Amino acid sequence: MIAPSMMTFSLSRLKATVSLLLAIFTVNQAISAESPNIVLILTDDHGWSQLSELMDPSLESSKSDYLETPNLQHLIKSGMRFTNGYSPAPLCTPTRRSILCGTSAARSGSEFKSSWIPAEHLTIPKALKAANPDYRCAHFGKWGENMISTPEECGYDASDGETGNNTGGMPKSLGVDGSHGDGPPHFIDNQDPKRTRSMTDRSISFMQKQEKEGIPFYLQASYYAQHLSVVCTAETLKKYEAKGTPDRGYTPAWAAMLEELDREIGRLFDTIDNLGIADETYIFFTADNGGRGTIPGGNVNSTPPNFPLTGAKHSLFEGGIRVPFIVKGPEIEAGSVSSVPVVGYDFLPTFHELAGGQKLTHPNLDGLSFVSALRNPDMARLTDPPRALYFHRPISKRESAIRVGDHKLRITWQGNGVVRSRELYDVAGSPVEEGKNLIEQQPDLAATLEGKLLSYLELVDAEKPIVNPKFKKKTKQGKTK
Repeated sequence: MIAPSMMTFSLSRLKATVSLLLAIFTVNQAISAESPNIVLILTDDHGWSQLSELMDPSLESSKSDYLETPNLQHLIKSGMRFTNGYSPAPLCTPTRRSILCGTSAARSGSEFKSSWIPAEHLTIPKALKAANPDYRCAHFGKWGENMISTPEECGYDASDGETGNNTGGMPKSLGVDGSHGDGPPHFIDNQDPKRTRSMTDRSISFMQKQEKEGIPFYLQASYYAQHLSVVCTAETLKKYEAKGTPDRGYTPAWAAMLEELDREIGRLFDTIDNLGIADETYIFFTADNGGRGTIPGGNVNSTPPNFPLTGAKHSLFEGGIRVPFIVKGPEIEAGSVSSVPVVGYDFLPTFHELAGGQKLTHPNLDGLSFVSALRNPDMARLTDPPRALYFHRPISKRESAIRVGDHKLRITWQGNGVVRSRELYDVAGSPVEEGKNLIEQQPDLAATLEGKLLSYLELVDAEKPIVNPKFKKKTKQGKTK
């Protein structure tokens, strides 16, 4: 028989144990709420309108009727689409450096090669671990060309290493001794086209491991598709060949590659749901730059692949930098639409805030957290007056651009480093720039934006156009001086 005193003692210990467990559970709930899982999906050479769902509900041409991307379509309908989402640059590696460090390409380098060493600066993994040291971070897929620092040196706990375009399938890695034009318009790989399946497998294993151990995680899945070369399975290609002529200048094989990419992204979504962590996980989706102007084997007389945007990859027209930009997660209204201009270098401060970190103040940080926009889709802008977005590619293309509010100024450079031309557009009213230059109607606004852009480029010691010592300026009569 248990003595009454012992029974009282046992009940007291039981109550104390229950209280402790409840307290631990409450604390863990709070930590979970403050430190959600974050997944960033980055595609390659993927245009703004190259989805089967409208990127802008007010513009019917902001999707394709030929392409099939049901999983990304579901992401849009269950989350928030940003109609004015931008990549930091119109080229892959500058964008990847920018996203990693929260910097504009003007600051951290506008081409493949740069003196910027990511490991010596703030990075996404470092920012997350500053908010909560428990975070585990992984990068799978394309790291970039000439990134200098390894993923691990930048704070990642797991990665595929210093991968680049060849890792994901370029002509030489597919048995062609030459460039894309020297091989067939597409390649068949029935096992692992564009390494999309195996990369997804590693991403899933990482998420499963972190969930099992109860650790908040950051996963960046940087897919090699839709970068050239075009690679797909024979089965999916057959489906698109049966669909007939594409509605734009891409090919059935290119469309097949995109559907296979979408299918694997869907496996990531399914894993998050099956692990029961959807309510504590944010999913971000975007591309490293706009779509290509031409596709191998595509009909050059057809509607351009990037329609309705002007320009394509490599340029600072909207076609080169406006990209799909979608977010799903806790407190985000399903099917919501935001017109707030955001850019890939905003991810770092946004992720830091979502992880529970205090406001970041860093001398090299160009990004701005858009958490407030995620919680309020009717927000018109993040700051008042509106902040500026900067784009810079002075060496290969001799272009720079700035967007402030509704307007975007694009300038081109002469070989002697002097501004050659100016174009002003209202890209909020319509993303289509061709034939809509407002420079003559609003010269004062253009001058104000140009001054702001040039001051910023000077501030960050941005690369300058290559000065040609033989450059001679032409006069209006065609003579030189």
